[in-house]
Amino acid sequence: MRKKIPIPSVQSSSETIEWVESRLKSFDFVHKPLKIHNKRIMLLYIKTVVDGQRLQESIIKPFFEMSSIEDLEAYFSSLPNQMDIESKEQILLELTKGSVLIHINDSLLLFDFNLVSNDNVLESNIEPTIQGPQYALSEALMTNLNLIRQRYHQPSLTIEMFTIGKKSNQSLALIYDQDGVHQNVLEKVKQRIDSLDRDIVQSTSELLFLINNKRFSLFPNMMMTERTDRIVYNIAGGKAVLLLDGDSNAIIAPAVFFDFMTSIEDSYHTYWVAKFAIMLRYIGLFICLILPGLYVAVISYNPDVFRTELALSIAGSRIGVPYPSYIEVLFMLFVMELLTEASIRLPKAVSATATTVGGLILGTAATEAALSSNVMIIIVSAVAISTFVIPINEMSLAIRVFRYVILFFSTVSGMAGLMLSLIGFIMYLTNKRSFGEPYLKFFFKGRKEEIKRNET
Repeated sequence: MRKKIPIPSVQSSSETIEWVESRLKSFDFVHKPLKIHNKRIMLLYIKTVVDGQRLQESIIKPFFEMSSIEDLEAYFSSLPNQMDIESKEQILLELTKGSVLIHINDSLLLFDFNLVSNDNVLESNIEPTIQGPQYALSEALMTNLNLIRQRYHQPSLTIEMFTIGKKSNQSLALIYDQDGVHQNVLEKVKQRIDSLDRDIVQSTSELLFLINNKRFSLFPNMMMTERTDRIVYNIAGGKAVLLLDGDSNAIIAPAVFFDFMTSIEDSYHTYWVAKFAIMLRYIGLFICLILPGLYVAVISYNPDVFRTELALSIAGSRIGVPYPSYIEVLFMLFVMELLTEASIRLPKAVSATATTVGGLILGTAATEAALSSNVMIIIVSAVAISTFVIPINEMSLAIRVFRYVILFFSTVSGMAGLMLSLIGFIMYLTNKRSFGEPYLKFFFKGRKEEIKRNET
């Protein structure tokens, strides 16, 4: 939850130092006095989270080079990484994050010398593209803010900092364009951040789950991305972005259904190429959703939907299969889900080979043992390929789950159940909201675009 720093009580600097020392009893806590001639200062820091090289160059070396304590104090006051001290609790928290406390002339100064070891910019693995930037975010918050600032040069870009997790005290950045963001969306995002009540928050996925008020909602209300170009496009479009320190993913809010079907590479292609790619994704979406249910509905209830030749061909391929069509479909889909999970969990060096060989062997063995028809193998392969056409993983997972709902209704009522479940699917999405925005609107308009539209 967002922390409110209390007003500090009137205390001497020595009492504050004693209080800090009583709380920090660890091997890596350093209480180091520096003294030469008539100059004396005291350094307090945790050495495992402090950049020792920066501390040496910025604090220790100037101490021995300057002639008077007054010059040294003036130099310290001019350093850009000095932090305001509001309470002794804040001092304790900042020391654990990599700050250095200096006791000089009966006053306390706090400086940020955080040692960042995870600031390497990572390659884009979850949302790869052929064209466009190939690098994503890093796990260091300040590095990520720098990457966004380098791509979005607007003075209206606003960054607010929060602290979440009662024990982890993770830094969370809320980023938005002050001139384009919807104020009602911004207020709802802040309210959900304030309502967080967890001891530890370690990942963006966990934060996404906590911010989402509806625990059992299947379809995501927010989008998680690793790409800086997608983040910048959404900030310019009036959305808010959340960045958690220690994670290389960002959360974009709000997100409507069509956002999840859009690849950032669509912006880098020509008009007709982009439209063709989008059309392929929606075709894949419908194949993934309805093809297993359509197979069961036609085989078990409505074989007259197909032409006679095709119906006879499918019936011939099922000769010897001892189970009803819905058992056959469930069996093959379950095997496909196992192969998908195995490809994710296995080491990269063997995952592709193991899942490919496993799929070929299981498919061949299932048809030869008359546990599945040849047509079913084709359908399962088409469904598996179509699932991974969806660009955003959260939506892909939701579609994978919902196709079993459609399969259930198709098993119960045939083509009528298939159509009713699709209508229910559309009605559910129509009734769904994302931070007050209709989930099935074609795209989210920022405040600037809505003002221009109202003026015209």
